[in-house]
Amino acid sequence: MVDFGKKIKQLRKEYNFTQKQLASLAGVAVSAISAYEAGNRYPSYDVLISLSRIFHVSTDYLLGLEKMEVVDVSGLDEHEVEVVRQMVNLLIKRK
Repeated sequence: MVDFGKKIKQLRKEYNFTQKQLASLAGVAVSAISAYEAGNRYPSYDVLISLSRIFHVSTDYLLGLEKMEVVDVSGLDEHEVEVVRQMVNLLIKRK
């Protein structure tokens, strides 16, 4: 869980959440979010699951066990989802 705090902070900024907003969504104190981001504390399993749902990523991703990130495409039609899939595959092949 070495990068846990960095990932939480990065995701929080990507979602334009303040620590207070994220704390409210996750059901924890602002000081807990601050401690997670600083690497001084780790969340309970329930909070970890809550954070994964808030950010639409797996708990494995948050814990640094996988590099995969889940993207919510529920607002896209089938054609748009296929275009996104193709773009991602092209980017992966370029590496």
